[in-house]
Amino acid sequence: MLSPPPTEDRAEDRQTAGPDAALRLSEVLNGIAADESRERIAVGDLLKVMQERAFGPLMLIFALPNALPTPPGTSSVLGAPLVFLTAQLALGWSPWLPPIIARRSIARKDFAAFVAKATPWLARAERLLRPRLGVLAHPPAENIVGVMCFVLAVVLVLPIPLGNMLPALAICILALGILERDGIWILTGMAVAVASLGVVSGVVWAFIKTGLFLLHQLIG
Repeated sequence: MLSPPPTEDRAEDRQTAGPDAALRLSEVLNGIAADESRERIAVGDLLKVMQERAFGPLMLIFALPNALPTPPGTSSVLGAPLVFLTAQLALGWSPWLPPIIARRSIARKDFAAFVAKATPWLARAERLLRPRLGVLAHPPAENIVGVMCFVLAVVLVLPIPLGNMLPALAICILALGILERDGIWILTGMAVAVASLGVVSGVVWAFIKTGLFLLHQLIG
């Protein structure tokens, strides 16, 4: 069975209680991937395990597969929860997903393959994260981060070329900043977010111009 992680997830709490008092997110993900009691991992399972760790881990779990090479269909399963979660973060609500999304699932072996690719990078990031510029990781700044992540999540689920990896990467950086209350990572994530939106808008504009040119050629 999946067991929930400790209720506190902030780095300062781990430092106070000792290194073994709380599991890092990379360890939690490895635990879920190694659970052989089920063949598939449902979105609701992840929400159940991670809900006490709030938005940072949930957003990271649902965004990271879109920033890495993963089996086809993964983004369609994990993209929709991001829209709901980021909207709730922007509004200051608690994380919740409707049953139609919570019941979606992927094979455990596919989830395990994703975790095997992701956790080495996540473990490196966890060693760099620490609480600083905390004002950026709490409301109302946290709600502004939620608005940006919501825009990125909407872009991510749209069928736009190059519209997945950069927005997903920005959400991952922002999620890690929220998770560890690290304002430096939040500032970095916002910069990546602006850059990714610029790239995506450029791609969309190029496709519009190409489409108009082709239409003009056909009509002319």
